[in-house]
Amino acid sequence: MSTRKATTVLITVTGPDKPGVTSVLFAALTRHGVEVLDVEQVVIRSRLVLGVLVSTTHDPEGLQELTEQAMASVGMHVDVEIGARERSAAQHGSSHVLVVMGRPVTARGFTEVARRLAALGANIDSIRRVADYPVTGLELAVSAGDTDEADAELRAAMAEVSVRAQVDIAVEQAGLTRRAKRLVVFDVDSTLIQGEVIEMLAAHAGCEEQVREITEAAMRGELDFTQSLERRVSLLAGLPAGVLAEVGRSLELTPGARTTIRTLRRLGFRCGVVSGGFTQVIAGLAEELRLDFVAANELEIVEGKLTGRVTGEVVDRAGKAVALRRFAAEHDIPLAQCVAVGDGANDIDMLSTAGLGVAFNAKPALREVADTALSHPFLDAVLFVLGVTRAEVEAADAADGLVEERIEVG
Repeated sequence: MSTRKATTVLITVTGPDKPGVTSVLFAALTRHGVEVLDVEQVVIRSRLVLGVLVSTTHDPEGLQELTEQAMASVGMHVDVEIGARERSAAQHGSSHVLVVMGRPVTARGFTEVARRLAALGANIDSIRRVADYPVTGLELAVSAGDTDEADAELRAAMAEVSVRAQVDIAVEQAGLTRRAKRLVVFDVDSTLIQGEVIEMLAAHAGCEEQVREITEAAMRGELDFTQSLERRVSLLAGLPAGVLAEVGRSLELTPGARTTIRTLRRLGFRCGVVSGGFTQVIAGLAEELRLDFVAANELEIVEGKLTGRVTGEVVDRAGKAVALRRFAAEHDIPLAQCVAVGDGANDIDMLSTAGLGVAFNAKPALREVADTALSHPFLDAVLFVLGVTRAEVEAADAADGLVEERIEVG
């Protein structure tokens, strides 16, 4: 008994998206008795692209004629490639996921990304849009190799392209690890909120300029954080304790912060803050956002006034990483499944400790060690890095009766 050799056939259907196209195509394939090897479909602005890879053991030319007739009956165009190559087992599954974000993502910028990937020998397996607001976000599944060397080369190349093409590019290894994140910690000053708390306090004490200069030197990594904290806090000596609550009530969240926390909580994430700021100022905000944990410095108060000192263990650069480890251990979450988001040099250890470190509008010292850097002032871009789409966020909000008005950001 002879066995006929199977022939692979790639069928690509394009045209206006409408009900019934898929059912008509697969009815034709059923009549021919093919084996379905792969199916991919995308709809872009009401235009359908449907690809089906099949295997047949008889008359592939007859299959081509049958599918052409079937698609013509519903007003669709079809291309049929007989003898199309199927990917080997080693080629199944992308090695990395890239999220390209911009306001906007220009054709020129995206071309820079695609050219550099091609130069590395990396293949773009698929592309989908994850956001149209407040930034445009495109998620690319990429096959670039599974070795540490390939990973390092890809990250270095995309970091360079990001600067030249003026787009943010997040690079993560594909697989379960990317989808298994369960805990997120945020820095507070200039990350979760706009501005620096200690500068707000200094404004009440009349020493804002002096404090700002010390803060900027510390964030650039030019000054030890503990020393800078002591110098700045000493300038607040004598300030009435009531100012702390007043400043706490005046804090302004970074655009997208509330959406980010709300969405992460829906997904079951543990969310918290690790701050070089002060517990007495941010406690109210943490309660409002229903955060799971807070680590910050404690200002000493005697007879209703600040003494110019902090009490207890200082939450400095090393202390932030210690706090992250502690929170992860308390919730029994591996560090590989943790995300840290910050903007300054004192966040370096924390971002390096987390499985995913995100530099948010950060100083150069932090951008160099972060897994990805975001340069637009919208904290919900963190969601897109994690694979959550804007459509999913808005659908969840709508289901909860929350409708946020989109503000003009262009």
